[in-house]
Amino acid sequence: MSLLMVAEVQAQSGGLTHDPTEILKRYFTLDSKGARLESLSYETVAPYVAWKDEPVWGHAVVIEDFKVINETSQWEIVNNLEVVIPVEFKVLGLVYYEKAIFIPEPGPEVVRVRVKAVRNRWRIVEPVLPPHIGHKRMINHVRQAWLDETDLAKREQLDALREAIRKAK
Repeated sequence: MSLLMVAEVQAQSGGLTHDPTEILKRYFTLDSKGARLESLSYETVAPYVAWKDEPVWGHAVVIEDFKVINETSQWEIVNNLEVVIPVEFKVLGLVYYEKAIFIPEPGPEVVRVRVKAVRNRWRIVEPVLPPHIGHKRMINHVRQAWLDETDLAKREQLDALREAIRKAK
């Protein structure tokens, strides 16, 4: 294996020689694209987190965008192997799965994410947040659920949900 390939593998897996914000950017990019919408897709984000299992969520946060704060003066540096980095989300609202409803709650959300060295790799250790899904991705997810649904009443519910999410922007 060449030195370049080793560096690539370390960068992908959060090697300690890399900026810990890279792990956050990758994790939340995957999350916003729906990597945590299905239980089988948890493996996609598993390399970025310290917990073993994804909790079952009854809701998801619909976001327009997120930003990992690169300004170290805004970080809490616990030690050279642990840091707390703020992540800002532009939230549009919440989708509750069981009732298929969207509750608009537009505004900023700032989460302080603890990143720590775990087995020589940066990993997110807390908090374990519900999925933060991008606006377009959530619309497409609900559309797919509508296409897969055979019950007419549930399809109507999903159609109303999709329209409410669409209007949120």
